[in-house]
Amino acid sequence: MKKRNFRTIETNGVRLNTVVEGQGPLVILLHGWPQCWYLWRHQIDPLVEAGFQVAVPNQRGYDGSDAPEEIEAYDILNLTGDVVGIADALGQESFIVVGHDWGAPVAWNTALLYEERVNAVVGMSVPYFRYPIGALTKQENFGDNFWYMVYFQKPGIAEAEFETDIRRSIRIIHYSISASAPEGLLLNRKPSTSGFLDGLIDPQELPKGMTQEDLDYYVEQYKQSGFRGNLNWYRNMDRNMEITPQLSGKKISQPALFIAGEKDVVLKFPGINLNAMTELVPNLKGQVIVPSAGHWVPAEYPQKVNEALLGFLKDFAPQR
Repeated sequence: MKKRNFRTIETNGVRLNTVVEGQGPLVILLHGWPQCWYLWRHQIDPLVEAGFQVAVPNQRGYDGSDAPEEIEAYDILNLTGDVVGIADALGQESFIVVGHDWGAPVAWNTALLYEERVNAVVGMSVPYFRYPIGALTKQENFGDNFWYMVYFQKPGIAEAEFETDIRRSIRIIHYSISASAPEGLLLNRKPSTSGFLDGLIDPQELPKGMTQEDLDYYVEQYKQSGFRGNLNWYRNMDRNMEITPQLSGKKISQPALFIAGEKDVVLKFPGINLNAMTELVPNLKGQVIVPSAGHWVPAEYPQKVNEALLGFLKDFAPQR
């Protein structure tokens, strides 16, 4: 694995273990769950070569970064504040923010809450949308069927399941929403009393975009961090809506891009509507749906993602 330049950045009351490479306009890359900075391993060098400074934090609750005890410490105001604090620490007045999975809502909301600081925004896998409080977190909305966001709400339960065998958990989670998995595997019905991993496949071969070295790296990260802090992000989903009423109906004004895999199960989640996003993001320059890709599109098809990302960012690259 290529040696990276890590810095401990103090921001918004926490310390974030952050890869910082290159010089130029700042691009901040935000990972999701269960990931870390390593998700962006294929994007860092092409962005640096295009003339950007790139900052890739392990976000709060992830390995090498602070993991506050309070659940509320992981709400959207804190997460977006962390992002802006990274730019401040690097002396950058404005920046571009790119997020995948949970990183995408953080990126979208950073663009909304810090409109004057964000020049452009890219979301991957999770389009911008707001949802009614409780819609994704209350069991009554799913009958007797298991829904993982409901399962994640109670502290300690999912942590215990995943930490029993971290390697197995990481392997199954990544496979289940990758392009290699049978279609709809994660959404297959099972009783509400199930665990997350129940009924999923422990693959004989690793999914597309993941090598044994990659799996080893993620396992070591999660052995250090555990799952408590990062699962607390899910426990703020309703709170995020409650504390940002000013964003209801507000549109993202910056130039924006959306990228997702054709087989990404997130596109079939309740409330997801790519057509509706064009109204909420009027300066959306494109929706790139990568053929045959699953959820982990930056790792599964890095060349396609890099082409789309660099094509979008060319207007912000320094002149050479």
